[in-house]
Amino acid sequence: MAIELNGKVIAKEEEENLRQRVFKVTEKLGFVPVLATILVGDDPASITYVNMKAKACERVGLRSKIINLNNDTTTSELLEVIEKLNNDNEVCGILLQHPVPKQIDERLCFDKIKIEKDVDGVNSESFGRMVMGRNAFVSATPLGILRLLKYYKIELEGKHAVVVGRSPILGKPVSMLLLNENSTVTICHSKTKNLENIVKMADIVVGAVGIPKFIKSTWIKTGAVLVDAGYNAGNIGDIDLENCFDICSAYTPVPGGVGPMTINSLIYQTVQSAEKLI
Repeated sequence: MAIELNGKVIAKEEEENLRQRVFKVTEKLGFVPVLATILVGDDPASITYVNMKAKACERVGLRSKIINLNNDTTTSELLEVIEKLNNDNEVCGILLQHPVPKQIDERLCFDKIKIEKDVDGVNSESFGRMVMGRNAFVSATPLGILRLLKYYKIELEGKHAVVVGRSPILGKPVSMLLLNENSTVTICHSKTKNLENIVKMADIVVGAVGIPKFIKSTWIKTGAVLVDAGYNAGNIGDIDLENCFDICSAYTPVPGGVGPMTINSLIYQTVQSAEKLI
């Protein structure tokens, strides 16, 4: 029977440890560390995510600061907000909620975040450091996936991992993290030819393409580990999970798998950032 890789369980366990760490670091710093979240516009999904992150901060004792900006905010205006947060000593983590309105140069704004406060791992330098095996904060969802796999002792070394998706904040960084763990990694996407045959070779499949049930059960090799990082309308992932339970050896549910680990990893790295100030 396939093992459910439950992110809720891990996140709940980890929060107790994080609470204790936040208490200690607050005593030593003399202030409560802050995770600042910038929300541009009024996208309902983004508002929900931001509120979930604020509640997670509250549960572990961090202070959440939410900066709401109008939908017509310009790149230069957003850069000014980020720079102000960069210079605020109590802000230990900065998160720019993705996506931003089309008129904003998102990459330029991501790269404006100081790497010391880039707890969502979106800065280009953070990515480069991670690829080279140097100390850096990592994109929250990829880090959450890695922590999830390690918690359940899923063997990574020597395994063939196929990542379906190539986004700069999910597909690419999770591929590099798995490569750093000595997995053999193939990166695919929606336009990859013979995708079905490539996925069939995978010991570990990571769905990160953002298309509901894009990865079919007939593509899955018996005994494969399925990591579904997709979250589409109706709580549907990128993998046809319901038809894979008798095929795979382990899977992440949607919701309740990767999602809780994403938020927990964001908080986890904010606490690490605060501890570096001691």
